Amino acid sequence: MIPFDDLNVQNHEISELSKVISVLIKDREICDTNITCDLFLRYTDKVKSHLDMVDKSLFSDLLSHSDSTINKTATRFLNGSMEIKRIFTSYTKKWCANGLHIYNHDQFVAETQEIFRLIQERTLAETEELYPLARKVEHEKLALTA
Repeated sequence: MIPFDDLNVQNHEISELSKVISVLIKDREICDTNITCDLFLRYTDKVKSHLDMVDKSLFSDLLSHSDSTINKTATRFLNGSMEIKRIFTSYTKKWCANGLHIYNHDQFVAETQEIFRLIQERTLAETEELYPLARKVEHEKLALTA
């Protein structure tokens, strides 16, 4: 069974953290606190964990499905996942190596807001398009085995 409840909880936690961090990082002094750093590192861990869970739990059945539309959608999401991982890895190497390192506050805030927007768009697309498709395929699979 696909852990839809877990995936939805992860999406909510990621969204919640990004909203809180967005407020905190605007103030340069608060941005440099251990609390902000801890929240930020929790955010990056949750995003990585979520992307891995999506990859492991959703794509195999979608990519092997006989319907080419389902295959194309899965391929599009999988390619998007790889690109997001690439961007996110580059971002975290730049700003999060051994803690949060902010050498240019304005640049950090701008890049962080862009990362938050990218992840938010992705989780929204998952919720609205990928999860319903995966549920459909899962129901089909269960109907065949019943």
